[in-house]
Amino acid sequence: AEAAAEQLRLYQRDPGGWRGCRSTGEVAVSWRPSAEFTGNLYRGEGILPGSPRDVWECIKPVAGGLRTKWDQNVKDFEVIEALTDTVSVCRTTTPSAFMRVISPREFVDVVVMKQYEDGTMLSAATNVEHPLCPPRPDFVRGFNYPCGCICIPVPG
Repeated sequence: AEAAAEQLRLYQRDPGGWRGCRSTGEVAVSWRPSAEFTGNLYRGEGILPGSPRDVWECIKPVAGGLRTKWDQNVKDFEVIEALTDTVSVCRTTTPSAFMRVISPREFVDVVVMKQYEDGTMLSAATNVEHPLCPPRPDFVRGFNYPCGCICIPVPG
């Protein structure tokens, strides 16, 4: 989990190679080739009109949190095992898509939540196997490389 958090911070600090692919008035999405796997990394950036604490409440990965209410790609989020107060093993499920052509997915990750001195809040996750969370027959087991969300306070 700590390695995933550090990888996320490295992505954040490294401006090189990112290419814009989509943009609205609120969010800009960019990509670059991954050095870890065959494929691309994607990042979305936006400034939200709310306090960092309020934004964090909407995105933090906790059971019963707000993410399942607003994010159509997250059907359920459950904690399989809390290892510490900031690190846990979690299962995230996604709904089927494209008129059920794409099967529902489940992801099992070790997740860490951190807050830094500058007020930045981060959740980072990466794939893990856990004996209390075997694959379920109605889901395709997905695999996450280091990923997550970073909430950075901006002046004003």
